[in-house]
Amino acid sequence: MPDFIRNRNRPLRNVLRHGVTAAALCCIAGGVLPVARALDGAYDPANFAWQSGAFRHTDRMRAFRDFDRGSQSTPPVIPEFDADFDPSGAIATAQPEGPTQTSRNAFFADIGTNGRTCLTCHQPQNGWSVSAADVQARFRASYGADPIFRLVDGATCPSADVSNISAKRAAYSLLLNKGLIRIGLPVPASAEYRIVAVTDPYGCNTNPVTGLTSFGSAAPTMGIVSVYRRPLPSTNLGFLSAIMWDGREPSLTQQSIDATRGHAQAASDPTTAQQQQIVEFESGIFTAQIYDKKAKRLDAAGAKGGPDELANLLPGFFVGINDPLGGNPKGFAFTSTIFDLYQAWTNINGTGDVDAARQSVARGEVLFNTTPITITRVAGINDLPGLSSVSGFCGTCHDTPNVGNHSVKLPINIGIANGGPNNDNPGLDIADLPVFTLSCVSGPNAGNSYTVTDPGRALISGKCADIGKLKGPILRGLAGRAPYFHNGSAATLQDVVDFYNQRFNIGLTPAQMNDIAAFLATL
Repeated sequence: MPDFIRNRNRPLRNVLRHGVTAAALCCIAGGVLPVARALDGAYDPANFAWQSGAFRHTDRMRAFRDFDRGSQSTPPVIPEFDADFDPSGAIATAQPEGPTQTSRNAFFADIGTNGRTCLTCHQPQNGWSVSAADVQARFRASYGADPIFRLVDGATCPSADVSNISAKRAAYSLLLNKGLIRIGLPVPASAEYRIVAVTDPYGCNTNPVTGLTSFGSAAPTMGIVSVYRRPLPSTNLGFLSAIMWDGREPSLTQQSIDATRGHAQAASDPTTAQQQQIVEFESGIFTAQIYDKKAKRLDAAGAKGGPDELANLLPGFFVGINDPLGGNPKGFAFTSTIFDLYQAWTNINGTGDVDAARQSVARGEVLFNTTPITITRVAGINDLPGLSSVSGFCGTCHDTPNVGNHSVKLPINIGIANGGPNNDNPGLDIADLPVFTLSCVSGPNAGNSYTVTDPGRALISGKCADIGKLKGPILRGLAGRAPYFHNGSAATLQDVVDFYNQRFNIGLTPAQMNDIAAFLATL
C-alpha cells in the first residue's frame, strides 16, 4: 500500500513529503478576510415568508421519534491546512486565519436535540458537503445510527419505518444512494400556481400529516411540499451570490439559525455568539482539489490548483464580476475564459502517464472555456426578451472566474428539475423522485402547466416564472462530493458532461468529454 494511502489521516503536507514528493507545501499566510463579503444583503420578503411554515412543520414532525442516538467523531482541531482523500485523489482545506479548535466553535457543537452538528452534513473529505459513498460507509459503521440518519429530513419521510436495518435502508434510500436531504417547504399563500397532481413513491407529499393538506385544481394548494436536495458545501462562501439552491436565505447568519432549528431540531435559536462562530468558520475556509491520482500535484509545474490560489481570489471578487448579461457593476465585459488554473500545462510535451494526464486536464480547461454552446429552453435565460436562443459557453452560466458559480443571482432551469415525459434531462436518474404537476392560475404565465421533480425557487417566490429554477453551485471541490446536480441525478462527472453534451447538442467527442471530466475532477 502506498504511503499516500496508508497515511490517510495525516496532513497532506506530511503525506506528500514522505510518499509523493519531497517538495514542501506552502501554506497561506495573511490577514483576516471579509466574512461573506459576496452577499449583497438585499431584503427580499419572499426569503422570509417560508420560515414560519417550515419551522411549524419541523416541530410537528417531532411526533415521529428517533430512537437512534448514535454519535459522530469530531477532530479536535481543523488545521490551518489539511487534506483528505477522495475518489480522484485528495481535497484540501486552508484557513488563512489559522486553525480552529472545534470545542470552541458552534459549527461543531451539538446545539439541537437530535445529536447533529453542522459537521454532520458538511465534512471536509466531501468538500464540506456529503457524498453518497461516505454516507453509505457511515451507515455500515453505525448500523444506521449516525446522526445524519434522522427522520426529520434524512429519511424520505419522517413517518418512515426504521424499526430494523432493512427498513432503515429503505427509509434512508435517497440519502444513501444520492446524498439527498428532504426539504419541507410551505406553498406561498400568494402562489400563482396550484399543484394539481403529485406522484410520490414515498407518500410524504400526499399524506396530510406530513405533506399537502390540499391540492388539485379546485382550490389553492396548502401544506408542505417535500423536495430532496444535496447539501451545498459550507466552504468558499465568500464567492456566493445566493444562499441555498433556491436562494431562500437572506444571509449566512439567518441560515445558521434556520439550519439549527430545522436540521438539528433545536428548541430555540443559537445564541448570537454561536451564530457568529458558525459564520466566521465557514466563511474563513477555502477548499479545492490538491492532488489527482493521475495528474499528481495540482499546484506543480506552474499549475494553480488547490485552495491557496482560491483564497487569494476573494479580495478581488464582487457580485457581478463576470456577468454574461451585462450587469457587471464596474462595466467590464464578460469573458468565457473562466478558468486559467492549468494554462501552464498546455505546454507539456512529455509522453509519460503523468504528463498525459496533465495534458488532458489542460485540454479540458480549454474546452470548458471555449466550446460554443447554443443555449435554448433554459428558463431564467431564454425567457428573457430577445434571448430565446443564446450563443454561449460553459462560462455563460458558470461565470465566476476560477470558481465557476453564478456571479449574480441567476436561478435557472436547464432541465434538471423537470419531470414526466419529454423532460429535457437526457441521461439523468430521476426515477426515484416525486413528480409534481403545477398549473398556473394567475400572473403572466396563467394557463401554462409544468411537470417537475422540484418546483425550485417557485416554492419561495410563488411565481410561475420561477418553477424549476435553482442556482448553479460553486464548482471547486467537485471530486469529493458525488453525485451531482441538486438532486443527485448524475452519478459521476462523466455523467454530468454527457448530460450537457446531449441536452445542448454540443457535439463533443468521447475524448473531449473525458478531458472535460478530467478537468472538473481537479477543481
